[in-house]
Amino acid sequence: MKHTFVICAYKESPYLEECIKSLKEQTVQSKIIMMTSTPNAYIEQMAKKHNIPLYIRDGASDIVLDWNYGYNKVTTPYLTIAHQDDIYLPDYTKSVLDAFCKSRKPLIYFSDYGEIRNDEIVTKNRLLQVKRIMLIPLRCRLLYSSVFVRRRILSFGSPICCPSVAYVKDNLPKEVFRQGFRSNEDWEAWEKLSNLKGDFIYDKRIMMYHRIHEDSETSAIIQDNKRSDEDMEMYSKFWPKPIAKLLVKAYASGQKSNDLK
Repeated sequence: MKHTFVICAYKESPYLEECIKSLKEQTVQSKIIMMTSTPNAYIEQMAKKHNIPLYIRDGASDIVLDWNYGYNKVTTPYLTIAHQDDIYLPDYTKSVLDAFCKSRKPLIYFSDYGEIRNDEIVTKNRLLQVKRIMLIPLRCRLLYSSVFVRRRILSFGSPICCPSVAYVKDNLPKEVFRQGFRSNEDWEAWEKLSNLKGDFIYDKRIMMYHRIHEDSETSAIIQDNKRSDEDMEMYSKFWPKPIAKLLVKAYASGQKSNDLK
């Protein structure tokens, strides 16, 4: 097997088993491992029930440390950090392998996605449509390797769905995510990787569903004031501060799509 799913399990998610089943039902099989920094009987039971190796990271729970830890436990050339609440469509792994096979130097693969809100699948809303518009240039294979194009896309925000991303370990740093970020750890990673030579491969098909619920990390982070500070830091990588401040306000408005109320 060339690809591994790393499930980052946290506390006692009622959606964990649904995620596991979607990974085991792939048309092309991947290795599956699980890691946690919040060990408990529930996670151990799920890992044992589904015969999944479980790795426990010592120390306080931290999303960046968890992701980097899981990333470095993988021994296959390719990997996906699976979020415990999400669902991957049956052809996800096949699509990843096909895409990497066609690229001379792949860096990451990512796909379009839908959302699960109140147990219903949503494929169209304002936020999803904006992200799809932002990614239109990467529908062209000839632009996969363009540093200029992907940096221009990222200069307006992060349209890349983090749980949809598959990584090529040999072409990337040992630590993809930077410690200190809580909300924009993925955007910061894409910004860093966007300077590397190689392909950002965008699959315009919906290959997974990202769950939005009140207890999710995404929803919790949006309520945290630190989000605006991190947004400012990211926009300042691309723009003068006055423009960055305007973009922070616009970005915050767009993120309200995660509010279920």
